[in-house]
Amino acid sequence: MISILIVDDDRALCRSLEIQLGMEGYTVRSAFNAMEGLSLSQSWKPDLVLLDVNLPDHRGLDVLPDFFKEEGSSPTVIVMTAEADNRLVVEAMRNGAFDYLRKPLDISNVFSMIKKVEKDLKKKTLSVEDDFVESAEPTYEMIGEHKSILEIHKLFGLLSRSKVTVLIQGESGTGKELAARILHESYSPGKPFVAINCSSVVPTLLESEFFGHEKGAFTGADTEKIGKFEYAEDGTVFLDEIGDMNLELQGKLLRVLQEEEFIRVGGLEPIPLKARIIAATHRTLEDYVATGKFRQDLFYRLSVSTITLPSLRERRNDIPMLIKYLLGKICVKLACPPASIEKDAIECLKNYDWPGNVRELENVLTRAVALTAKGHTVTKKELCLTVTKNTASYEEPDQSTTLADAEKKHIEKKLRENTWNISRTARILKISPTTLRKKISDFNLKRPD
Repeated sequence: MISILIVDDDRALCRSLEIQLGMEGYTVRSAFNAMEGLSLSQSWKPDLVLLDVNLPDHRGLDVLPDFFKEEGSSPTVIVMTAEADNRLVVEAMRNGAFDYLRKPLDISNVFSMIKKVEKDLKKKTLSVEDDFVESAEPTYEMIGEHKSILEIHKLFGLLSRSKVTVLIQGESGTGKELAARILHESYSPGKPFVAINCSSVVPTLLESEFFGHEKGAFTGADTEKIGKFEYAEDGTVFLDEIGDMNLELQGKLLRVLQEEEFIRVGGLEPIPLKARIIAATHRTLEDYVATGKFRQDLFYRLSVSTITLPSLRERRNDIPMLIKYLLGKICVKLACPPASIEKDAIECLKNYDWPGNVRELENVLTRAVALTAKGHTVTKKELCLTVTKNTASYEEPDQSTTLADAEKKHIEKKLRENTWNISRTARILKISPTTLRKKISDFNLKRPD
């Protein structure tokens, strides 16, 4: 059992937690201000610290980094706050907090969080020293320190409490399936994860893929077959590219989500839906709903909770971290010595606009490692990147343009970067989609074929 330090000036709360956690076998101690907490942490070396944001001598978030000063013996820190300001949570996560708890505390949430910490500590204990040794079981992690990635990780924690339906949106290559697998592993580890690409299955067979079929249900159905929804049991069904699903099947999927049961093709008996449904798309479903290509009622059912993944060009500062992680992964896969990369090559990668996002970055690095001689460093030459006008990260300003011309160029550039996705471009420009459409009309901008 892990040891736990509570740093909070609410003595009644500390005493209550000491009793309830102690009854479960945890070793618990309390400190009632920041300095006492830091001193006790350094001398006692607890595994977990529950740190309040508002303390009498110092602000909890100001002393948070001090808990991590001793390498190799730093505790896991969970921040506790009664304030509704989410910026405090973001600051806490940025400064190294594992997660956060809202006050007034729900003891079941406290125990759930402690179990997560124990699982994380167990992984660290069992981890190998060599960063480039591939583990027997795949680990799923979204790399990055951008605020949007931190927010997404917080969502992972919140959504792991139940099997609520989730819609994941983002450009191709941003890691939608990775996000789905992280959600799956956090809620139902060890259970089946069943991925279905809605754009690659023949529409006439998609219903059978989903729900299965009885023997003789149609020509060629020589045996009974269970569908992906039934096979997933208590795990996850991941519907990739849900925007490409035909309208007829959309209606049947809607009924399944509403009734939480389905029937095999040619069958009569309803089968309960036990799996969690996670859908993903690179399209803007709101626009598809507006044009009648996607059912509005199904959209509302799928988007009970939505995760929007940022493009790689929106978080360029994460690229060096991604390069390090991906190079390690690639070298294991190619069974070659750990690779290094020149600073100029890193800058080149940071200045590219990545229409294919993280997937394209991984492909570029894989090719570069394959082209680099053993023991040599990856250079710009091996990257084989061609930075064209459409992919350049910045352009020299034209001193002769008017303000209106500059605005037109900027809007056209952002539309091009986001493949003319109106909703996403409007969010980036911080204007409404209606305003953006008006500016497109005013500037007579034409969408390329």
